[in-house]
Amino acid sequence: MINFDDSKCTGCGMCANVCPQGAVKIKEGKAFMSDYESCMECGACRVNCEFGAVDLTKGTGCLVAIIREDILKIRPKGAGCGCGTGSGTVCC
Repeated sequence: MINFDDSKCTGCGMCANVCPQGAVKIKEGKAFMSDYESCMECGACRVNCEFGAVDLTKGTGCLVAIIREDILKIRPKGAGCGCGTGSGTVCC
């Protein structure tokens, strides 16, 4: 489970920048979880928040992402392979 302390959050955006799933966003100058299902509970947001505004209860984290993506072949929402975008090539 992840929580953001609005009294400590400065809206710097570091947590959103380091989130590998793009599940953290900034709105009205504060961080929030935009997609709980995509959160891997990896802790990147907490580790990189110099203001201590992120509270993260460790869960199964990256293991769930590995099972979803590598074993079940379920991509996170909004994720793509990145190829073919604007390059005229076919996406893999």
